[in-house]
Amino acid sequence: MQWKLFADLAEVAGTGEPTVTDDVETVGEALDELLTAHPALAERVCDADGELADHVNLLHNGEPASEGLATPVSPDDELALFPPVSGGTRV
Repeated sequence: MQWKLFADLAEVAGTGEPTVTDDVETVGEALDELLTAHPALAERVCDADGELADHVNLLHNGEPASEGLATPVSPDDELALFPPVSGGTRV
């Protein structure tokens, strides 16, 4: 299984493509493993209750995780985390 981290999340983790073990069964387990391996990410992606913050986008194989953190995963899946994106002013 492969993670893709974007923008400052990749900087915080020290890599844009961290891996997780193949023995995770859900998106939530994969996220827990990612945050255990890269604890500094937790303050960027989790809210005060330790849950995935609403402003963070989590994708499973390029789509929103259909069952949230309970979405089943397989070893060849790709998960992605995007920090909030804001627009700028066009001139």
